[in-house]
Amino acid sequence: MASAALQSESFYTDGRQLETIRTELKGPVAVVTLARSEVHNAFNAKMIQELSDFFHTVSQDERVRAVVLQSDGQSFSAGADLNWMKSMVDYTFEENVKDSTLLAEMIQAIRYCKKPTLARVQGHAFGGGVGLIAACDLVVAVEDAQFSFSEAKLGLIPSVISPVVLEKIPPALAKGLFITAERFDAKRAKAIGLLTDVVPDASYLDTWLTERMNWMLKNAPGAVEDCKALVDAVVNASPDDAKGLTCEFIAKRRVSDEGQEGMAAFLEKRPPSWHTKIES
Repeated sequence: MASAALQSESFYTDGRQLETIRTELKGPVAVVTLARSEVHNAFNAKMIQELSDFFHTVSQDERVRAVVLQSDGQSFSAGADLNWMKSMVDYTFEENVKDSTLLAEMIQAIRYCKKPTLARVQGHAFGGGVGLIAACDLVVAVEDAQFSFSEAKLGLIPSVISPVVLEKIPPALAKGLFITAERFDAKRAKAIGLLTDVVPDASYLDTWLTERMNWMLKNAPGAVEDCKALVDAVVNASPDDAKGLTCEFIAKRRVSDEGQEGMAAFLEKRPPSWHTKIES
């Protein structure tokens, strides 16, 4: 996401010492980087907490209009750190529930972030690493990336990540991938709905991201947030409830400051006040 046109600034840390991630604010774009390349960006308890805190914070930050999740090194994420998993061998059932809840809360923090989230996948993603991808709104990956729900090989299941995975992948296809734990490539990942797009190699990733973010930056920030909320509200509503919800959503938008500005700008043939652009 490097851009000569944007000044990177310290973001989010507020003096705290981050151990597993790096954070930057580049114009209106927040970038969070998984920074454990020595273990293929596998996550442990510390990374889970740091990602959860970051996404909860960025969701409320009015400066931010999009969030990019990316990784250092050759792998996007190998899922759970084996050394971290070793520490759970003697956990009781109750301790395992508590520990898994923290992972679920991290996934939810990404999935329900108010800002649009974009995953930049430069390498392989396995196990819980696929869950990170599935929790994001838009995902671009290099074509030689490999994916796998590898949990069953360890006698486990992709339980905590399954809600976000099943939003992207049809249940019958997901079930097959869960029980075989097979590897599949980026082309198949896109075909089944896990990825938004595939690019030839890493040199294309930032261009793809910049293009999508510039599309978003033409749109009203509040409207973008409400687009995300609209989908969640309508998909779980009955037809009668959906009718009322959708009418309320659009009525609120029409009378909002953004709605008034957007309609005025259209009629006056000028860019709206929120219109901006970044350069790759």
